[in-house]
Amino acid sequence: MWWNQLLASGPVITDGAWGTQLQAEGLPGGTCPDQWNVTHPDRVAHVAAQYVAAGSQIVLTNTFRANRVALATYQLADQLAAINRAGVELSRREAAGRAHVCASLGPTGKMLLAGEIAPPEVLAAFTEQAAILADAGAEALVIETMAELEEAELAIAAARTTGLPVVACVVFDSGAAHDRTMMGVTPEEAARRLAAAGADVVGANCGQGIAGYVDICRRMRAVTDRPLWIKANAGSPHVVDGQIQYEATAAGFAAHAPALVAAGAQFIGGCCGTTPEFIRALCQEIRR
Repeated sequence: MWWNQLLASGPVITDGAWGTQLQAEGLPGGTCPDQWNVTHPDRVAHVAAQYVAAGSQIVLTNTFRANRVALATYQLADQLAAINRAGVELSRREAAGRAHVCASLGPTGKMLLAGEIAPPEVLAAFTEQAAILADAGAEALVIETMAELEEAELAIAAARTTGLPVVACVVFDSGAAHDRTMMGVTPEEAARRLAAAGADVVGANCGQGIAGYVDICRRMRAVTDRPLWIKANAGSPHVVDGQIQYEATAAGFAAHAPALVAAGAQFIGGCCGTTPEFIRALCQEIRR
């Protein structure tokens, strides 16, 4: 894999949140963030540029909600190809050889277990999106924020058709200890099944702050030799004066990075609420 050389030098720093950063750029509530790739490309590019400048060795693309099923909820399915292609091109332009670009694939927003969507439709949606992202020049595909393991497995199967490396992450936000997915899956089961489905890197993102992911990471490491990818939130969100704010500071977030590395994490970044300042702090903590 192309990232082996990066890993040989220590943990790889990825990027931080995209959704909350786009909101800081002026994205209105209820708007499809991915559509901004074609309507507000300079603001999307600015997010990628800030992460590259902060020290991210890998930046993602603004394509998290850009599968056909998710876009249809915004009546944007007809713009699928343009949105995905622009997402990759914008991140590649700002990376400019200083960072690697991996494309983001998020959930469809429909639940398989509830019968809201059938597996063939999920597979087709991810296969279509993955092909466009690969053709646009993504270096790997990152399946993230998956609540249903079955959906993640379908996304992995779709991503593998491109021949690109595949990262697959689920969300741990449920159970008394917040160590289960919404469907009750443990870190051990998730790691085993994601690897068995063909993911080259497995891990978790979103759902909770970085401290909670230390033990989850340790448990995943105990059952797999795949590299581990962890992107935690900036703590818990709170509404202040009508605005969502996250409790963690950049320094407080980064202070947990050594424990996360000791637990086995090899790709580390941030999810909701994290900013370029968080990535800069992570770089300083890890490289110190």
